Amino acid sequence: MNSMAEEMCPKCGNPLAEVTTTPSGRRLQRCSTGSWDKEAKKNVGCDYVKWLETPPEELDEKCPKCGNPLVMVVTRFGKKMKKCSTNQWNAETKQAIGCDYVEWINGTTEVLDEDCPTCGNKLVLYTTAAGKKMKKCSTSGWDAKTRTATGCTYVEWLKPGEYVKNEDHGGEEFLPPDPNA
Repeated sequence: MNSMAEEMCPKCGNPLAEVTTTPSGRRLQRCSTGSWDKEAKKNVGCDYVKWLETPPEELDEKCPKCGNPLVMVVTRFGKKMKKCSTNQWNAETKQAIGCDYVEWINGTTEVLDEDCPTCGNKLVLYTTAAGKKMKKCSTSGWDAKTRTATGCTYVEWLKPGEYVKNEDHGGEEFLPPDPNA
């Protein structure tokens, strides 16, 4: 047992488990008697979860607007964005202050050596910012103005564990939102 007093679960009184990180980068600490069932996508045992703030990660990139360092931030919903390190939230005025540069990170695309069963072009493996994976046609796209799909519409969502490349976290946890956020 470490020298620091163990934090206890406010629901059942048992000790809290070690801090873990979700595939989307959020950190949490759950009751030691609870766990996440990936197959059923639900909590087992005590369902207490304490969401922890994920500190911004300083990047070796400069802001294209003002030249200050950029930071990578994970929102409370698990979305990732690069933003200027001078951009802060003023809780009193409920407004952002500082440089307003933000670049949302929407996921990654990797070309596969597989042909699309619909049109014959190459498939790509798309990984969302939350870590979910899909195979889709390399010609597919999205027109934000008309809010319609463009190109071939073939999509195959993969289950957790399918198409494991480097590391697989087994799917994102669908936990209740942080009540304090």
